[in-house]
Amino acid sequence: MKAPLHLFNAYGVELEYMIVDRDSLQIKSISDELLKQELGYYGGNFENGIVSWSNELALHVIELKSTRPESNLNTIENSFADEVKRINNTLSCWNAMLLPTAAHPFMNPLTETRLWPHDHSDVYQIYDRIFNSKGHGWSNLQSTHLNLPFHGDAEFGKLHAAIRLILPLLPALCASSPILDGKFSEAVDARLVYYKTKQERIPFLTGHIIPEPVFSQKNYEEQIYSRIKKEIATFDPQHILDPIWINSRGAIPRFDRGSIEIRVMDIQECPAADLAIITLVIETLKSLIHEDFASLEDQKEVYMDALTGILEETIKTGSGTEIFSMEYSSLFGINTFTTAQELWKHIYTTLVAKGNTLLERWEPELSVIFTEGTLSERIIKATNRSEAAIPKVYHQLSDCLAQNKMFIP
Repeated sequence: MKAPLHLFNAYGVELEYMIVDRDSLQIKSISDELLKQELGYYGGNFENGIVSWSNELALHVIELKSTRPESNLNTIENSFADEVKRINNTLSCWNAMLLPTAAHPFMNPLTETRLWPHDHSDVYQIYDRIFNSKGHGWSNLQSTHLNLPFHGDAEFGKLHAAIRLILPLLPALCASSPILDGKFSEAVDARLVYYKTKQERIPFLTGHIIPEPVFSQKNYEEQIYSRIKKEIATFDPQHILDPIWINSRGAIPRFDRGSIEIRVMDIQECPAADLAIITLVIETLKSLIHEDFASLEDQKEVYMDALTGILEETIKTGSGTEIFSMEYSSLFGINTFTTAQELWKHIYTTLVAKGNTLLERWEPELSVIFTEGTLSERIIKATNRSEAAIPKVYHQLSDCLAQNKMFIP
């Protein structure tokens, strides 16, 4: 029996990418063929050392994930970059390649989506029957997932409180979906706009994205998972869907695994960018749990309306979002009105000033985000909001992914 992982012992990272034509950038629904090339049969998981490849709901998406929880994020970054090169090399026989960002800029998911037809396809079919999973919130989205371990109620409560506190700020770091259907969205994080409503037939499954202030397993099971089980029962009489699978809040506790998965981060242009952001998120959570910025009780007592209100705004306006909640910003040591970008800079400089060498390693990548804005904002700047410029810029983004380098307009 493996020893349980405690707070910040190790991390699970998942990165999702689109498969597209090298010339036209149209999606190519061949993830099953890609996996078959390595496995020798149609299967959903190929383990290759510390990084594995997995299928997703849609056939044009492939997920790279750490095979097991890892403590060394530098190693994870290098391994992800190596796997991107390997996959691109394999995809070349179909004149295909990987494309980053959280949404394809001109895919029509209603007509182009093909769902995974192999192992566990019954689960995907149920999703499709209940929610019609051929849409932007379902088949046209790619995200970065971060899994953080905990052991026992005390650790869960601290971690859940800290995660709830930073979720509203994440689009101000991570937004990378400014374009849908070939047009510029009104929100820099269009993926999350659709994510909020993709299960509107059963609204409780997503809630307010920000999880409820629940800080023990017993209370979470009673207040969240028991209700999810009741609400889905009418639509899933055979009980195929596990409440844990369909909980779509921005952070999802897995008590069976002893981890919380953060799900609101858009995928970036390259693994270096994702791991830089993940490191900043982890180090901020550490500091919150150590109560360096605010006490645990103060973190638990932040009003839900304040958190959801800030999230709504960062989804729309990203790094430039003005934060008017003094209650919120004061939890990080700022007692004036500020922007989300300024708040993240403050967090970063505070942590580095205290000797955080892990963050210093990612200074080149984070400085691009702090000075040039989120990837969405950089895409908008590079295209100058010209629809004709979209293909050129997304070809550049595919190059950034292939070379593991930041996108700078």
